[in-house]
Amino acid sequence: MTASSAALAALSGLGFGLSLIVAIGAQNAFVLRQGVRGQHVLPVIAVCAVSDVVLIAAGVAGFGTVVEAFPAVVTVARYAGAVFLIGYALLAARRALGSSTLIAEAAGTSVAVGASVLTCLALTWLNPHVYLDTLVLLGSFASTYASPDRWFLAAGAMLASVIWFLALGYGARRLGPLFARPIAWRVLDSLIAVVMLVLAIGLLLA
Repeated sequence: MTASSAALAALSGLGFGLSLIVAIGAQNAFVLRQGVRGQHVLPVIAVCAVSDVVLIAAGVAGFGTVVEAFPAVVTVARYAGAVFLIGYALLAARRALGSSTLIAEAAGTSVAVGASVLTCLALTWLNPHVYLDTLVLLGSFASTYASPDRWFLAAGAMLASVIWFLALGYGARRLGPLFARPIAWRVLDSLIAVVMLVLAIGLLLA
């Protein structure tokens, strides 16, 4: 292993990690919403980042082969995730249609940090795509590198997750003035409801 090969592996991991995580999904939609509200942003970001670090490390260590050997794990996560996404979509639709809820959102009514963390954990760990992305895809990609370099690749992918969630969570705060109006929350929650429902249908039809 040389310094140049380690740096190249880390950059490859950074690029590969960003390509997997920068997409419209349930987890990103939730982080965006928490960022706009400015509530429990750091705990939510921490849950997402730590979860990715654990999954990436497991994928690079070869846990992806276990998932491929026992596809029932992904199947269970797929159906459980679909049920949860449908429930979250209904809640978002209810918020979008309920005027009293919109007024509370605009006023910044707080939600317990525990509820936010549990929701984030469910959106992360009940998403079968996270296992395919980190354990299988990233794990397979890392296996093409020699043992020392693959961990630099893992470090790059982990850094990508941390950078993305920090940027998404805290960057969303700039949208705060826009969401001072209830109609903006109506639009955001409507979009979140549609995204969650589409993702749930995609899981059920996969």
